[in-house]
Amino acid sequence: MSATGNGARTGTTNFFVAGVGGQGALLASDIIAEAGMEADLDVKKSEIHGMAQRAGSVFSHVRWGRNKVDAPLFSDGEADFLLSFEIVEALRWQPVLKKGGIAIVNTQKIYPVAVAIGNQSYPEDGVLEAEFAAGGQKLISLNADDIARELGNVRVANSVIVGVLSRFLDVSPSVWRDVLARRVPARALDVNLEAFYRGRELSADV
Repeated sequence: MSATGNGARTGTTNFFVAGVGGQGALLASDIIAEAGMEADLDVKKSEIHGMAQRAGSVFSHVRWGRNKVDAPLFSDGEADFLLSFEIVEALRWQPVLKKGGIAIVNTQKIYPVAVAIGNQSYPEDGVLEAEFAAGGQKLISLNADDIARELGNVRVANSVIVGVLSRFLDVSPSVWRDVLARRVPARALDVNLEAFYRGRELSADV
């Protein structure tokens, strides 16, 4: 399944997916969950929509296990993977990621209202890298939105992120392809697959 999961001790891999409303973070968590089920693993998922309609924080727990997974939630320091669709959300949820875990972070900047009106400042360049290095966690950062724009559809940034993740999991690309075919509209399947494979290519040498 994953070289970075809880391994022989539990046989379970924990994913935490975070973003803001409208970025497709919850769809990404659905795709991860379905890929696990397609791979004959026991899967549990729980999500909190937050203020999704106002670009508020949204997040989801997903757990895969070869054996029965009793609950969808896990504690701070237990996520094997943190997928974040925005820099502030990555920093907000860093504590959920275990030491040695992998963070895949979209470097898109979405400025909260407090920043826009001058009451808070946005994290400076370099803060993301410094924080994850200090936590002993591996950071893979990329601008998935720019890649999606190159492909002609900014809404497929989530498929880029899922593609990066897929390289670290022992699940066939054909499984991910089948799940994407079920989860995205037929008219958008080709561009989502392009985005997914672009993400896989980006993480091939990581």
